[in-house]
Amino acid sequence: MSTTPPVLAAELAQAWADIQRYHPELPDLAAPESLIGESSSACGHELSFERLLHEAVHGIAAARGVRDTSRAGRYHNRRFLAIAEELGLDHPEEPHPSSGFSLVTLTPEAKRRYRLTTERLQRALKAHTAATATDSARSFRGPAARHGSSGGGVRVKAVCDCGRNVRVVPSVLAQAPIMCGGCGKPFRIPEVVGAGVG
Repeated sequence: MSTTPPVLAAELAQAWADIQRYHPELPDLAAPESLIGESSSACGHELSFERLLHEAVHGIAAARGVRDTSRAGRYHNRRFLAIAEELGLDHPEEPHPSSGFSLVTLTPEAKRRYRLTTERLQRALKAHTAATATDSARSFRGPAARHGSSGGGVRVKAVCDCGRNVRVVPSVLAQAPIMCGGCGKPFRIPEVVGAGVG
């Protein structure tokens, strides 16, 4: 469970690159999995695009040599706030007594700018959460699970409207839609499943 699924790591790296497009001085994200491993952050417990943007503020502050926190990194000062505003983050009027201006939110303009990025990352995070949830006899751990099948059953072909297909255990697909990265529509199991050619 300590390893980050490649899809989530790739989506985090892509989301970071999307931020870099608007803010070229932002350093590269060296280890996306470090964001997953943290159980909490001053800006919230859950990983989200908003939190990624918060971390990008720290990245730009570091690149500029700006000390944006105090109290062992807990208190986010007005220098943090100034960079956060540049990146499209809004803040409460008054600082929090212990964390300062850490509780930032996306401005409407930033929400529009990063809408597709946010949606992609949310899908990857949902898949990661499902994959790392408590294991049971009915949970699907994927092809990398030890000894092949996780006991989830026989995989069938699911298709989307653009013609792409994946192999999936029907019960996994029944838990929640699996969205196609090409057309954005859900994969589905065709009504008539023919026997034979695979």
